[in-house]
Amino acid sequence: VIDKPQGLTSHDVVAAARHALDENRLGHTGTLDPLATGVLPLAIGRATRLVKFLTASDKDYDATIRFGMTTDSYDVTGAETSRTDLVPSHDALLAAVETLTGDYLQPPPPFSAKKIEGRRAYRLTRLGQSVTLKPVPVRVPRADLLEFSGGRVRVALTCSAGFYVRSFAHTLGELAGTGAC
Repeated sequence: VIDKPQGLTSHDVVAAARHALDENRLGHTGTLDPLATGVLPLAIGRATRLVKFLTASDKDYDATIRFGMTTDSYDVTGAETSRTDLVPSHDALLAAVETLTGDYLQPPPPFSAKKIEGRRAYRLTRLGQSVTLKPVPVRVPRADLLEFSGGRVRVALTCSAGFYVRSFAHTLGELAGTGAC
């Protein structure tokens, strides 16, 4: 189990572990964005066959979402696409979070590793091509507001595999009428 630091991709962590352990059969159990920190379980050797079972289980996230700003990547590292001084009311925020709880179709962010005709969406987006990805079914059994102040909210999420916290933030901002990342 690796405590992934900010700035590294999941692939970077796997490459470092392969080198350190001198083992080619090594994989991770779910992709974390470079901005994300936290637990990244790795499977080594024969255990890599178990990855498909681990990736199917629910995940927990603690995310900070900033309102009043949108970006092309749906996170603070992307190019800014809009900005406002508007901040959602607590009631608007609760209603938006309730909409994003349960089972629904979530559109992946354009900067994602999803493939379109064999090419990664983030590569196409970086080349300036417009990318539209099919929404995927996700499940969010828990979305708890932990803190809300200064145009930011901290939320605890339990979600299914394939869920994007960045897309959750983006859609939350749309529903709240302020934009968010």
